[in-house]
Amino acid sequence: MTSNQLGGTYRMGDLDVTRVGYGAMQLAGPGVFGPPKDRDEALAVLRAAAGMGITHIDTSDYYGPYVTNELIQAALAPYPAGLHIVTKVGARRDESGNWLHARTPAELRDQVHDNLRHLGLDVLDVVNLRLGGVDGPAPGSLAPQFEALAELQQQGLVRHLGLSTVTAEQLAEAQSIAPVVCVQNLYNLARRDDDNLVDATAAQGIAYVPYFPLGGFSPLQSGTLERVAKEAGATPMTVALAWLLQRSPNMLLIPGTSSVAHLRENVACATLRLPAEAVAELDAIADFG
Repeated sequence: MTSNQLGGTYRMGDLDVTRVGYGAMQLAGPGVFGPPKDRDEALAVLRAAAGMGITHIDTSDYYGPYVTNELIQAALAPYPAGLHIVTKVGARRDESGNWLHARTPAELRDQVHDNLRHLGLDVLDVVNLRLGGVDGPAPGSLAPQFEALAELQQQGLVRHLGLSTVTAEQLAEAQSIAPVVCVQNLYNLARRDDDNLVDATAAQGIAYVPYFPLGGFSPLQSGTLERVAKEAGATPMTVALAWLLQRSPNMLLIPGTSSVAHLRENVACATLRLPAEAVAELDAIADFG
C-alpha cells in the first residue's frame, strides 16, 4: 500500500508516520492480560500491518504485561526501515491483571529500560507518559515524571516524548520542560470532550492520537452511524475511523485488532471520503450523548 492509501503521513518530531497506524493492545489475552489466544495469528497481524506499509505501531510493556512487546519483536525484528514504535509508561499490572499507577521517576526509568529490552531496541522512537485513568485526565502537575523522561531523552534512550490522558494545562506544563510530539487521549464520534485540544494540537503541529477510536470496551452504537455506513457501502467502524481522519489533519489512528481480516477492514477507512452532509450527521451524534 502507498502512504496515501493509509491516510497520508504526519510528522512526529523528525519521524514521518502513516496516519493509519496499528494499536497492539488487543494482541494480549482477555482484559489485555496474559498471552494471546492464537499466537500465530497475532504474529500474522503484526506482519500484515508492516506489509501494508503501516509505519506507526502503538504498544506498551504493561499490555500483557510484556506480551505485546515480545510479540512485536518476534514478528518484526530486525525492524523494517521507517517503522516507528510508540510506547507508554506510567502503569503496571498486578498478578490479577489489575491496572495500577507506576509513576515515580524511578518506576518510569525502569519501564523505559523494560520497553527497550522487550522490544529489542537501543532507542525508543516515542515514549508517552500516561497520567489519567481510562475515562479521562486527572488534574495535577506532571513535572517530576516528565523531567525524568526528559533526562532519558538527553541520555539518548528516547528520541521523542508524548503524553497520554492529559489536560491542555498538563500539555503546556510538559512543553515547558521538553518538546511534546503527540497527545494520546480518549476521543471518538461519541466522546468529543477534547474537541478544543484536537484543534490546539493541530495548530501547534502536535499529533493527536485518539485511543478507543471505536468506543473501546463499549463499542460505538448509533443509528445515524449505521445509516451513514449503509449509504457509504462500508461498515460502521470503518466510517467512524474515516470521520476521525477527516476531523483534523493531525489525527493519527491506532485501531487495534487480533485479526488480519479486521485489520484490512480498519485500514479501508483511509480511502473512504465522507461527503459533507454525512460528516454533519456524524458530528451531531455527540450532541445527544
